[in-house]
Amino acid sequence: MKVIILAAGMGSRLRPYTNDIPKCMVPLAGKPMLHRQLEVLRNAGLNDITIVGGYKYECLKGNNTQVVFNQKYDITNMVYTLFCVQEQMVNGEDILITYGDIVFEPEVLNKVLDTEGDVVLGADLFWRRLWEMRMDNPLSDAETFKMKDTNQVIELGKKPDSYDDAQAQYMGIIKINAKCVEALKAVYNQMDQNATYDGQDFNNMYMTSFIQHLIDIGWEVKAALVKNGWIEIDTNDELDIYNSHYNSGALDSIVRLT
Repeated sequence: MKVIILAAGMGSRLRPYTNDIPKCMVPLAGKPMLHRQLEVLRNAGLNDITIVGGYKYECLKGNNTQVVFNQKYDITNMVYTLFCVQEQMVNGEDILITYGDIVFEPEVLNKVLDTEGDVVLGADLFWRRLWEMRMDNPLSDAETFKMKDTNQVIELGKKPDSYDDAQAQYMGIIKINAKCVEALKAVYNQMDQNATYDGQDFNNMYMTSFIQHLIDIGWEVKAALVKNGWIEIDTNDELDIYNSHYNSGALDSIVRLT
C-alpha cells in the first residue's frame, strides 16, 4: 500500500505555532502531529510513505519518507496537492491518503484498511463529542455526511441544515482501491479546469467536492465508521484546548495518545 500525506498548507490559523514550521510539525502533547501519525502508520506495517509539502516543506525532511514539494502550495488546495504525485499512483496498489493535521488511533486506521469500496472514507459517528470540545456550536462548523444502506456515502461536504444531515463527519483519511487508481487519475485529469466546484476554482477544489464528484458519476464510496479515536487541529485555541485536556486526562475520552 502507498501512503500519501497531504501537508502543504500554511496553517495560518495556528500562528504563532506555525511561524517557522509547517502545520503538521506543530507538537501535540509534546510530539509533532506528523510523528504521531507516522508512528501509527509504521506500526501497521505501512512504510511506503510520501509527504507532499509546501509551506516550510524543508522541515519535513529527515522522517525516512519521500518529500515532494507542491510549488503552488500558496495558491492551491488539497486535491491539487494530492495529484502532484499522481505518477506514484499505480494500479494494483491500494492508496491511503491522510491529512497532515490529524492524529488517529491504530483502531481507526485498521477500520479504514478493513472496509471495502472503490473509495473508503474514515468517518466519525460520535463527532459531536469532539466538536463540543472544540466549539460552542458544533453544527456551525460541521459538514453534511449522508449515507444509505448502512455505510454507502451519498453526500458530503455541504452546509447542513440540521444534525440529521450530519450522520457522521469525514475525518481526512481516504483509501483508494488498487483497481481504481488509474480511473481516479483519469477522472481528475478529465474534469473541466474552467469550472467551479462548490464555489472554488479547479486548483482550489475541496477534497469533499472531488469525492462528491466521484459519487455523482457512480463510484462506490463507503464509510469506515468509528466512534471518535482521532482529532483534527485547525486553530491555536483548539491546540491549547487539546493540550489542556491531555494534561488533565480528559482527552482520553476522545483519543488516546501514546
